[in-house]
Amino acid sequence: MTIAAIRNRLMSYLANADDNKIKAVYTLLEKDIEEKETFVLSDEQLQILEMERELHLSGQSKSYTRNEARQIIKGERPF
Repeated sequence: MTIAAIRNRLMSYLANADDNKIKAVYTLLEKDIEEKETFVLSDEQLQILEMERELHLSGQSKSYTRNEARQIIKGERPF
């Protein structure tokens, strides 16, 4: 069974499961869930993002639409 199929089955099951089963599944995964919720960018990463944002807003950097980016990634057009 593919991961996508497993995800779909789990989501369907959880949508209709009784409260005790939901609590049991959460207890099993609680540590992993909490670790994923604590993602934080470093100061250096935030500075880079802010610098890139300022370049974009001032027009000093080249920006692409989603479709243009897809074409570049697929090699359908040069950047």
